[in-house]
Order: sequence, then structure tokens, then C-alpha cells
Amino acid sequence: MVVGQVMKRRYPIGAELSADGVHFRVWAPRRKHVDVVVLETAWPLQREASGHFSGFVAAAKAGDLYRFRLDGGAMFPDPASRFQPQGPHGPSQVVDPARFEWTDSYWQGAALEGQVIYEMHIGTFTREGTWEAARRELPELAAVGITVVEIMPVADFPGRFGWGYDGVGWFAPVAIYGGPDDFRRFVDDAHRVGIGVILDVVYNHIGPDGNYLHEFSHDYFSARHENEWGEALNFDGENSAGLRELAITNAAYWAQEYRLDGLRLDATQQIFDSSPEHIIAALAKSMRIAAGGRKVFILAENESQLPMLARAPARGGYGLDGLWNDDYHHTSRVAVTGRKEAYYTDYSGKPQELISAVKYGYLYQGQRYRWQAKRRGAPAWDMEPWQFVTYMDNHDQIANSGRCERMHQLTSPGRLKAVTALLLLGPGTPMLFQGQEFAASSPFCFFADHTGELPKLIREGRIQFLAQFPSLAQANMRPHFADPIDPATFERCKLDFTERAKHAPIYRLHKDLLRLRREDGVLGARRARVEGAVLAEEAFVLRFFGAQAGDDRLLLVNLGADLNLASAPEPLLAPPEGKLWELLWSSEDPLYGGGGTAPLDGPDNWRIPGQAAVAMRQAEQDQSWQS
Repeated sequence: MVVGQVMKRRYPIGAELSADGVHFRVWAPRRKHVDVVVLETAWPLQREASGHFSGFVAAAKAGDLYRFRLDGGAMFPDPASRFQPQGPHGPSQVVDPARFEWTDSYWQGAALEGQVIYEMHIGTFTREGTWEAARRELPELAAVGITVVEIMPVADFPGRFGWGYDGVGWFAPVAIYGGPDDFRRFVDDAHRVGIGVILDVVYNHIGPDGNYLHEFSHDYFSARHENEWGEALNFDGENSAGLRELAITNAAYWAQEYRLDGLRLDATQQIFDSSPEHIIAALAKSMRIAAGGRKVFILAENESQLPMLARAPARGGYGLDGLWNDDYHHTSRVAVTGRKEAYYTDYSGKPQELISAVKYGYLYQGQRYRWQAKRRGAPAWDMEPWQFVTYMDNHDQIANSGRCERMHQLTSPGRLKAVTALLLLGPGTPMLFQGQEFAASSPFCFFADHTGELPKLIREGRIQFLAQFPSLAQANMRPHFADPIDPATFERCKLDFTERAKHAPIYRLHKDLLRLRREDGVLGARRARVEGAVLAEEAFVLRFFGAQAGDDRLLLVNLGADLNLASAPEPLLAPPEGKLWELLWSSEDPLYGGGGTAPLDGPDNWRIPGQAAVAMRQAEQDQSWQS
């Protein structure tokens, strides 16, 4: 028996369980009749004026498989399915979110300020590629100093492996990693060891394989905008209410049913909306309300570099918390590799750029950007340094090299350790990509498991994309590109945790730097005043001014040869009154495979080691400061 609208729902769409059965509701304004088919029995749903179809099925229960039959014809999965055990082409499953017993009632959530983020791809983080296997590694990540894990997209996608950015089921964690409760257990255990969990979500397009939204309504999509990855989504056109509902509900869903601590919004420059309330602002508000008293934070990737996304609505912003900072990555990469092709063209990697990236976040805040032949960004003077997520590696940038190599494979050990110190001791919010902390030898390539015409298009697309780099456009490089469709490419990208011991010096360096960031109180402090000065062609100093007068720190970074400053007319090098500087930390410590560090500020004035970073603090006692 089906009776419409007989229960109070948590969400406006999807299959919701009660003690007496399951209530189904779906937006399908294109259709005249919709049945829900549960275990091969069809139940008619009632049409509402809004274009929704709904009804209560007393015979349905948790675990049942169901589809929607449209106008008596073909059957399709639920656009708001909570789980697709057979993948996006199979039936949806009724899920009981209350079945999982949470143990994190003490957890107060996470705000962005003060975090250390770790980007993780569940399929390659462990050999097994499951939530359960990843969960077992959480205590070790906490011991390293990680405070938040950012999970690459898990919205249901087709095939045996993939990055997840071609997802088609926004509410359904992909089955290849485990079931919904496996995901919940991962989050619960992360909270137990003091780690927050945020999820990378894609609201800018729907993947091409397994996308059945057109069957329910053409109004999910828009012809008014051009999208880089297919059809643009309709957040602001005629009949856009259904898609807006889908996105706003999805943000709330992750906060409530998975207790996530936030989201990272992919490629927000491709989310088009001229509505009075932008969909990004609406879904951010939705997630915060759904989280109740718990803190959550929401990040955006925005190639256009618009700070308004991270400003409060009262100040004309969208109310997000922070922004990924590609400028920081690009100048860091040029600094340590010397390569500046394609979108690295407009970066010098010189000390002043690095200083500016530390102090101001985005380097391009409205200047002309030659690579794109237009202006890029907008002023961000009012933003705090911690609102910018800084990184040396991420999934995109590793894959966008010819051999999918990580930063440590493209530079010298000394330079790597120096820029790692800059990243982890700087005032931005640092992010590590999985395995970066122990210099993983595994690559991270683009991979996707598709059939039909898509593999050919994906292979050609990767070649065309990499051709923007003149060195990679050469014919002799093509045989070295990883085949994104080959399962062996996916397997090569899996981490080997025995390398934590094999690469112990760099692993210890990351642990020590994050402990220093956590315990020092000045280095890495989110609200400390930071000033910088160029000392030489490849050397600079940052001075962190402590809350107490004289309680300052220096971070000296030299990516070039040994530097002797016989004269040092730079006020930032001056010690606090009545004191001298003493060594606090050095990337040349023998524990990190270094060659040792001689005194820096001595009779010959400053001697700064080459390809190294050194942190200094005031000496507690000094009798010769006037000498």
C-alpha cells in the first residue's frame, strides 16, 4: 500500500526509513507517472505540484534494492540514492543511517584555523584500497601531526578505479571502497584519534557514465553556460529548483549522516549561478545548520582566485572558510625545479615571490596573467594567511607532470627539505598529499575505468592537456605517459608503507616540523605578524614576531649556494634587544641526512648554508651581545 506524504522527512528527496516502512520522493517534472520498484514489485507514487513524486511503501525495509520506473518504461536508480551496491547502473539500496553506533559524542568538529590537512585517495592510500584499510592507518597519521584528512571524491562512479571527479551519485559513497557504515567507521575512528574528515565534492558537473538525471528532468542541466567537462549544471535558469535542492540537501547530508567536518568544493569557477543567493553560499549555510553545534569548514578550489568566496555574506561573500592556493604551489615548484612551462610561465620562483605568497596568499590579485591573456584574481588584503591552503603537491599537479612524479623526485634533497620547512612552518594552512611525508616513490597518475568510446577520449584528452607543456608535446615523450585506462597505472599509484622506514630521515623531518609548528607558539602561529626580506638571489629571511616583545623567530631559507653576508644591513636579521640568535631547527640536521649546521651569526657575520632552511630563536642568556 502506498500513501503520499505520511511521514516527516529529514530530507526532501531520497528513500527515508521509518519503523513502518520507507518513504520515497524524487523530483521528476519531465514525467507523468513514476513507480518505485522494490524487490520487483512496483508501487505507484503520487505526483506533486512541484514536480516531485512521493509515496510510502510499508513493505519496504533497510537493505532492499529499488529503482524508479518512469512513465511505465525503463527503470533508473534514485538520483539521491544513499548507496549503489552494484555501481551507478544498478539498483539503489535503502540505507538505515541510524544503524551505525557512533562513539564520537565528545567531538566538537573542526574549524580551519590551526589545521594540518592531508589529501587522501582511498583507492590508492593502501594496498587494499578500502575504508577499513585506511582506517587502520589513522593513528599513524595523527602521530605525524595530521589534524584533518581531505578525502578525494567518493560520490558513486563507474568502474573498478578512478579519481572520483566523474561521480554521478552525489549521495552514494562508491561501493568499491566499502559500504556506508565503513565510511562512517572511518570518520568515527578519525575523530577518536583527533583527526577531522572533510570530503572533496564536485558540484560543477556530472560524470558522463551512469548519469541518468536527464531521464528525470532536462532542467538539471543548462545550455546557457559552457562547462569544461560536459554539460553545465542549471543552478540559475528556469526550473533550477530541483538541482539546487539536490546540492543543498547533499551538503547537509554529509554533515548529518556521516558527521563530516567540512567540504572541499572542486573547481568552483565552473559553478555558474546568477541567483540572488549563490548556490555555493546556500549549500555552505545548509551544511552549517545541519552540523548543529559542531564546527565545520568549507574550502574552495577557484582557478579565478576570487577571495569573495571566503568572505562573510554580510560583506558580500559566499561564507566559505578558505581557498586552495595554486599560486603558492606554482612559485614553489619553479623555485626548486627551475621549470616554468605552461601555467608556470608567469612565476619566477624568486625569494620575493615566496615571501609574498607566505604573507598575502594569492600572488595574482588582479594583475594581468600572460598565460591566460587576462587579469587574474582580486584583492585579498583582508584575508588571514590561514585562510589559504598551501601545498607543494596535490593530486592534479603530480598527475600533470610527464611521469606523474612528486616534487621530491624533481628537485634536490636540500631544496626539498628547505621548501618543506617553509610550507610547514609558514602561517598558511599546510596540506600534504598522501605519501609526501615519507617521500613516497609511487607516482600519482590520472586513472579511470571506463568502457565504450570513453577510453579513447580520455587517452586523447590527456595527451592534449599535457601538450600545453612544450617539453611534453614532443613525440618521444608520449611512450612515457601512463595509460589512464590500464589497471596497472592504478596499481602503480598505491602507497608502500614500508617506505616510512626506508625513507626515515625525511619522515622524521616532517614529524619534527609539525611538532615544532604545534608546540613552538610562534613559528606557524596563525595570527603572528610575519615580515620577510630578500637576502640574495635564492635566499630570504622570514621573521615571525611573537606575542611577547622579543619572543621572535627567524626562518632562513636558502635554495642556492652557501651564502656569506659579510655585511647585513637588514633589520629583520637583528636579534631582540639584549640577545643573540641561537639555532632552533635545521634541515641540515644529521637526523634528516644533512651534513650539520655551523653557527650562522658569528665573527664573520652571517653564514647561511646552501640548499637549506634554518629556524632560530633568541638565546635565553647572552653575555656578549654587544660584542
